[in-house]
Amino acid sequence: MAEIRIEQVRKEFGKVVAVRDVSLTIPDREFIVLLGPSGCGKTTLLRCIAGLEQVDVGRVYFGDRDVTDLPVRQRRISMVFQSYAVFPHMTVFENIAFGLRMQHKSDAELKRRVQAAAELLHIEELLGRYPAQLSGGQRQRVAVARAIAYDADVLLMDEPLSNLDALLRLEMRAELKRLIEELKTTVVYVTHDQVEALSLGDRIAVMKGGALLQVDSPITVYDRPAAHFVGSFIGNPPMNFLTAEATAGGAAARVGDTTFPAPGRSGRSPTEPGKLWLGIRAENIEPRPEPAPGAIAGEVLVVEPLGSHNLITVQVGAERLKVNAHADSAFHSGQPIWLVLAADKIRWMDPGTGLALR
Repeated sequence: MAEIRIEQVRKEFGKVVAVRDVSLTIPDREFIVLLGPSGCGKTTLLRCIAGLEQVDVGRVYFGDRDVTDLPVRQRRISMVFQSYAVFPHMTVFENIAFGLRMQHKSDAELKRRVQAAAELLHIEELLGRYPAQLSGGQRQRVAVARAIAYDADVLLMDEPLSNLDALLRLEMRAELKRLIEELKTTVVYVTHDQVEALSLGDRIAVMKGGALLQVDSPITVYDRPAAHFVGSFIGNPPMNFLTAEATAGGAAARVGDTTFPAPGRSGRSPTEPGKLWLGIRAENIEPRPEPAPGAIAGEVLVVEPLGSHNLITVQVGAERLKVNAHADSAFHSGQPIWLVLAADKIRWMDPGTGLALR
């Protein structure tokens, strides 16, 4: 097991900065998720940790060991990739045992570890089969079993579930969380799927443009995003944002005819003093068919029944919001609607910097 310390790591490909001076400490046995859109630098950062990419600036430590210049084989890591990367000419047993054979483990130790890993992944009955005889989900389990059988200090996972269908991904996500809790190892997991990130990680590190925007617990990243991008990227639907006009003194802000308390001078001053972004999640808005004190007036554009609830798209001035309503609600397109916002769930952002105002 190992703590991972990344200190001011920078990686460039020609004129493109893929990882921009990232510093991050991952405690021993933590499951951290690197989350962001394609091209944000999350996989490149993972490859820098693995030693598959040589960093241009900065250092990488595993515990007290400086591994920045060490080759992959000396870092005591194991990896699971997006592709299954199983050997088609080998049985499941031999696939799982491959890394152990490279370590020259005894036959008894090899057999014990392969059996233990297979049992954790519930594939012990498949050890004699070949990959062509397995489903996609089973092949992915083989790849994970091979990684954990290696008994490495650090487990690195690069979008391991993205090739699976939705139902299998849901099943594997639950299995993976159970497995990691049993292994008690340090895990760095890369994904662009924010549902995976929220459900799996002890912490989430949100990346954009090669830089870290926020590193915190899943509930904090979801409920208190540090930037407009974080709120708009995480959540299904993502956080709603409305443009608000700051009142004199900045202690309040107005959306339409409705006024809300705002950070103003008590928080960090916005770079555009006349405007603020009001952020609110769909589940923190109460839709009403009649006017209500402090409510924002709008018009229903679309109602999407989703079984457990209805998702309503509402036009408010020039902007649109997503609102969750009870599955039995009777809203319809073209209907006037009034939205009551949970005051303690409003998050304010600076339109100039895109950063949260506290």
